[in-house]
Amino acid sequence: MFFPYLYKQVAWFSFHVNYSGLTRRWKLLFSRKKRILVVDDEVGIGKLIQRLIESEDLEVELAHSAEQARQLFYKNHFPVVLLDLDLPDACGIQLLQEFKAKRPRSLYIVMTGLSTTRTAVKAIQLGAYDFLEKPFDNISALKKLIKEALQFYLEKFEHVPVRPGWEELARRHRFIVGKSPEMQRLVATAYKAAAKDISILIQGETGSGKEVLARFVHAASNRSRKPFVAVNCGALSENLLESELFGHEKGAFTDSVSRKRGIFELADGGTLFLDEIGEASQSLQVKLLRVLENGEFMRIGGEEFIKTNVRVIAATNVDLQERVKDKTFREDLLYRLEVVNLTLPPLRTRPGDIPELVDFFLRKYAQQEGRQVLQISPICLRILQSYHWPGNVRELAKAIEQVVALCEDPVIMPRHMIGLLLHKKPDGHQPERLPENEKEESMDNLVSAPVRYLQACLAKDIDWDHLPPEQLLLANKLARTLSHHLERVLAKRKLAEEEAPGLKDLEGRFIAETLRYYSHNISLTARALGIARSTLYRKIKKYSLQKGV
Repeated sequence: MFFPYLYKQVAWFSFHVNYSGLTRRWKLLFSRKKRILVVDDEVGIGKLIQRLIESEDLEVELAHSAEQARQLFYKNHFPVVLLDLDLPDACGIQLLQEFKAKRPRSLYIVMTGLSTTRTAVKAIQLGAYDFLEKPFDNISALKKLIKEALQFYLEKFEHVPVRPGWEELARRHRFIVGKSPEMQRLVATAYKAAAKDISILIQGETGSGKEVLARFVHAASNRSRKPFVAVNCGALSENLLESELFGHEKGAFTDSVSRKRGIFELADGGTLFLDEIGEASQSLQVKLLRVLENGEFMRIGGEEFIKTNVRVIAATNVDLQERVKDKTFREDLLYRLEVVNLTLPPLRTRPGDIPELVDFFLRKYAQQEGRQVLQISPICLRILQSYHWPGNVRELAKAIEQVVALCEDPVIMPRHMIGLLLHKKPDGHQPERLPENEKEESMDNLVSAPVRYLQACLAKDIDWDHLPPEQLLLANKLARTLSHHLERVLAKRKLAEEEAPGLKDLEGRFIAETLRYYSHNISLTARALGIARSTLYRKIKKYSLQKGV
């Protein structure tokens, strides 16, 4: 009697266990529960994270080695992965790249010790969503970051609308980011770096918006309620700059009749923006390095060190690595400044952002002028988008400001702005108007407008001989680009006016252009062409390229 009873009990227990496991797997399969993978060789940290964030809607899987992480990662789907960069059996960066290549949609948050912060920044540049510093001093920040990552994943891949956290902040501070992927990635990285109390180096061409980005980082940081102070290192002399930054004691030099507190004191708790950091002198670089390393400085003429808590954001439009090679910039200072490197793309590489920038500047300057906001014609936008903008956003702003000040019509047409980009007078007068009989074109005849504006540019009343060199070079570049574009379109539509030139014709044209470039200097032309002077004389005679012919 005992054995049948025991058999029934064992059978019931086996069915209950299998049914329970099946039920759990069934629920996981059909529920909306999200899974997170935590990869950390320290068992205690993994279990701590699991206890903190696991809930009814969130399940946490733990892996304590790279091998264990691979097994879990390739068998399951994890929207978010927390990855320790310092694993005993693999390089964290390489494991990140491996996972990212296999499942690019998943979001990767790397965990790092204080000594490997620079490696974590590299991980973000390779596609990581963000990084966490260990030990975790702020548990709420950990939870918030994971929540933001999940929200971002839901918005991007499951179409649950969630706006980026930085979008509203950028709008409030009038920071026009645009839609280009490079700017979106840059601002997302800047927003994440803002929350970390680390130094940032911003690189970019003149006028690309380095100070605007620095102010955005300050506004997104925990120091936003403290001062933001900007200093241009290239605008002040060495002695004056040191006095401005560090202050001085009474009697430190001839004109110091009283003690003066420096910017490092005044901006305590806030952010100091050092523009054109590449122009700083060697002695100033040494003092800056001490502030970054120890958080202390000494006033000029002082005897005591003063503590300060200032976040430094530096900016430059030169290659500091080259300055390091030239021994004009300290490598250890660059290392301290460049914990995070943000490189602003030039405006010419993101023409799709120009319409949004133009709209912003039109509203801004119309408000300053106290007039109605001007509209801009489609062809004008195309002209602005095709221009190469050597002065970047600052040059665009000045161009729109001038148009708003001079345009008396409600709609900006090409005749209002063609002089701004192509034929300004060298004496600073306003650009010439196109012929009076050329009226505003309607949308019906907009297609013919490019031909009419080319005819206007070829008019005899344009003073090409006195055009500034930079404008003349630009006009030549635009003309060559237009010529190549038209040749390509003509060939595509089979509208070529003549047969393709032969090899001899091409050789003759090339030699003629080279002669013109070197003002018919035979020696320089022969050297550029890689031929002997006698050969060049023979070809000049062959193709009738004598000067004056």
